[in-house]
Amino acid sequence: MKFISWNVNGLRACEGKGFSDAFKSLDADFFCLQETKMQAGQLDLEFPGYESYWNYAEKKGYSGTAVFTRHTPLSVSYGIGIDEHDHEGRVITLEKADFFLVCVYVPNSQTELQRLEYRMRWEDDFRAYLKNLEKTKSVIVCGDLNVAHEEIDLKNPASNHHAAGFTDEEREKMTTLLNSGFIDTYRYLYPDTVCYSWWSYRFKARERNAGWRIDYFLVSEAMKDRIESASIHTEIMGSDHCPVELVIK
Repeated sequence: MKFISWNVNGLRACEGKGFSDAFKSLDADFFCLQETKMQAGQLDLEFPGYESYWNYAEKKGYSGTAVFTRHTPLSVSYGIGIDEHDHEGRVITLEKADFFLVCVYVPNSQTELQRLEYRMRWEDDFRAYLKNLEKTKSVIVCGDLNVAHEEIDLKNPASNHHAAGFTDEEREKMTTLLNSGFIDTYRYLYPDTVCYSWWSYRFKARERNAGWRIDYFLVSEAMKDRIESASIHTEIMGSDHCPVELVIK
């Protein structure tokens, strides 16, 4: 079963840069999107054989998530049930017979870390949400987690030490999440591989491969033996992020 996650940084713009072709070529069972930056009715995008679910931010042109699936879920929920966090369209949860799939776009701490304090509350509340789901069945979490966990996960760790996405506080929250019973599937399979999923549009960062790995698939420890492969599709353009992939048995 193949899962894809992609921060498209504006789905309408990405569709003009080959999104539909990439979608078809990746041929996933579940295709999760972050930062759709859309409202309902702004783009008529359907694929034969897929159902789609959308969580739009109340603020226009901002955030937003979506999931396309070939497999009808038992249930679908939006947000994490906490009002402070549930106005930006950041979370969609699909329930299947043997797992929950959670598509998430984690808040960015922003310039000068204006939103770091909020981000810390989000991290604790989101982790609690996942652990509550896990009481019922295993969880697959995918999306733009807006953190490079270790120095191997970005090109220039020294100069970015206090930048949003690589602060000690954000990295510690990621460590706490993993230590609570989740596996970073790509790093589990490739502990020493340098590969990035996001590059700034500035300074020709992608051409120079001066990137960050901030897009993830995490799975509950109980699913460890079902991890078949994990990939980062650096060859696919259309956004400042590229798609990431997980295949489970």
